[in-house]
Amino acid sequence: MLKKVTSAEVRLGMYIHKFEGSWIDHPFWTARFLLQDPHDLQKIQNSGVTAVWIDVAKGLDRQPPAECSIPVDPGALPEPAVTPALPTPTSPAAPAPVSAPGPAAVTAPGAAISCAQELAQASAVSAHAKQEVARLFQDVRLGQAIELSEVATLVEQLSASVLRHPTALISLTRLRKADEYTYIHSVSVCALMTAVARQLELPMEQVLLAGQAGLLHDVGKMRTPLEILNKPGKLTDAEFAVMQRHPEEGVALLQQWGAAPEVIDVCLHHHEKFDGSGYPRGLAGTQISLLSRIAAVCDVYDAISSTRPYKAAWSPAEAIRRMAEWTGHFDPWVFQAFVKTLGIYPIGSLVRLSNEQLAVVVEQHPDSLLTPRVRVFFSARSRTPVPQRLLDLAQPPANERIARREDPEEWGFRNLERLWQQA
Repeated sequence: MLKKVTSAEVRLGMYIHKFEGSWIDHPFWTARFLLQDPHDLQKIQNSGVTAVWIDVAKGLDRQPPAECSIPVDPGALPEPAVTPALPTPTSPAAPAPVSAPGPAAVTAPGAAISCAQELAQASAVSAHAKQEVARLFQDVRLGQAIELSEVATLVEQLSASVLRHPTALISLTRLRKADEYTYIHSVSVCALMTAVARQLELPMEQVLLAGQAGLLHDVGKMRTPLEILNKPGKLTDAEFAVMQRHPEEGVALLQQWGAAPEVIDVCLHHHEKFDGSGYPRGLAGTQISLLSRIAAVCDVYDAISSTRPYKAAWSPAEAIRRMAEWTGHFDPWVFQAFVKTLGIYPIGSLVRLSNEQLAVVVEQHPDSLLTPRVRVFFSARSRTPVPQRLLDLAQPPANERIARREDPEEWGFRNLERLWQQA
């Protein structure tokens, strides 16, 4: 979607589509690019350009108005769980980012928008991506090649949402039906890998490659028989052996289509484990590429936090807590970046506060994992609804703290997403 803004309204994170007026009025050889360099912003504001066309599907919109909250009615109602024991793994010397000359590292825009403000755009992007991935994967199953330029365009749209807000799109992709898993899983892993690559401050080229790899990491499953792929129960040893061939099947397809080496590498190695116990090659540590180590975390998280034909989903907070206990599965440095991206209590998590009220997490603080922004709506003591209020646990005079996470199923809550989704 294109919008016209004045040069004074232009800010870092916007995608410049066109400069108003003649090309001689601006100092750039191209009129279409993601604005990331403060020096480029200064050039625009010092030039003779009075207005700029921006593409809000690929970058930030104009500075949004102050956020407003819309109260919602929770729904039906009725206990508890365990304090999330998330370790703080000792970070090894951070591996050098994947070497790639090019654009500057991606950092959070100076005027980031809230989750509530991004949800509407993210919803449209997610719905479009689901349809496109379903179509592309169906083409593969029918023996047709994927056009990688279409994949690149789709990844740019998904990445733009993640750059505007790191977790809005990720939160929405959890809202899926079991029979949509294969397609939405690819969209979700794309968004997750983009967000983690951004958290690690990789160059933009690597962020987009991470997104492409996430979108195509499971493409080999399109060569897996549907009766195995969709089996509503545990696979036999023979069936599991067939399923384990999907990385090699995917590599064969990606090589035919001329995919980037980084994308092919992730397709082959996203089931490797940091301790060497994964497959198909049993690689360990930094033998596994950085993007494949990111993929390993993102793929597992989305799988265990999704409802499948044969298992119920774990809540986001429960999924992260359990993953933190799997010694040797993930690169600790990458996992720490992943947790910092989503938070110990991801958006949508049900938590009990120290004052015995229940709340749903609606926003993260990137520098304070234990103090998200929450919507309080229920009293655990009296088991009755309370007037809803937004509470920022990181801002005084908030005296409450999160005592523990809660399981919505044990309380009988349904449709808690209405409490964190905003109109």
